[in-house]
Amino acid sequence: MVNPPDPGRIVPRLNLKFHFDATFPRMWHHNGLGSTQLWNGLNMLFPEGERFIVRSVNHYLHALDDAPELRAQVKAFFAQEGKHAREHQDYIELLESQGYVISGFMRAYHRIVWSFIFKYFPPVLRLSIAAALEHYTAIMGENTLTLGVFADGHPAMRALIEWHAAEEIEHKSVAFDVLRKVAPGYALRVTGMFAAVIALFGLWFAATVTLLRQEPGLGWTGVWRELRRAHEKDPVLVRVVWRGLKEYLRPSFHPLDNDNLHIARAHLATLEEPSRAEAA
Repeated sequence: MVNPPDPGRIVPRLNLKFHFDATFPRMWHHNGLGSTQLWNGLNMLFPEGERFIVRSVNHYLHALDDAPELRAQVKAFFAQEGKHAREHQDYIELLESQGYVISGFMRAYHRIVWSFIFKYFPPVLRLSIAAALEHYTAIMGENTLTLGVFADGHPAMRALIEWHAAEEIEHKSVAFDVLRKVAPGYALRVTGMFAAVIALFGLWFAATVTLLRQEPGLGWTGVWRELRRAHEKDPVLVRVVWRGLKEYLRPSFHPLDNDNLHIARAHLATLEEPSRAEAA
């Protein structure tokens, strides 16, 4: 008899690969240009953001010597986040191959993360920001898998985002559990949340505008028009921001309060089936 999978187990799926080539369209989201660049903008944040989260948690790995189960989860979490960073870096290179000039934004983003936040914020605040960011990526992951955000989008992008979304749900409590172990104070958690909101949504907006400004003939009026259309068709920013704050600011909050792991596991099982079939 085969034992059922451990519901708390985090599984790095390093054999997965997502393929984007010269046939991938510049406008791939079914809601149009604004939505396409909104999600492209978020993709631009992932590699550096994932590295920030991993380094912020890794700083406290020594504090988990007496918690072997959590330490094992952290190691698997690192493997997942590293894979996310590499796949999204490949997508950033695709955007550049399509003619988007994003090197200036990426340099500025790098400086904000490493020369400002990582340099001047104390390690415990960086860990608190990482935990809050993981809460937001888990919310966006749930929306992706339950609301069909990418159901009519390009298959390659849908595969990439839905895989990432599912793994964000799978490891959603790891950074929070490390924070709770090393610095469980409510004030620190709230401070990290507000810093995360400012950084995440400010940089996301800047990345999106960077892309939209490069669309031929759009101009600033067209940029605002496309952003408004994207919001009208899917008010993701408002929906995610307010839900994230409402949940996270509850003093008794824990990421596992939201019982949605089965959603992620159901999707991830579809990715693992081909691998098992090949192995057989």
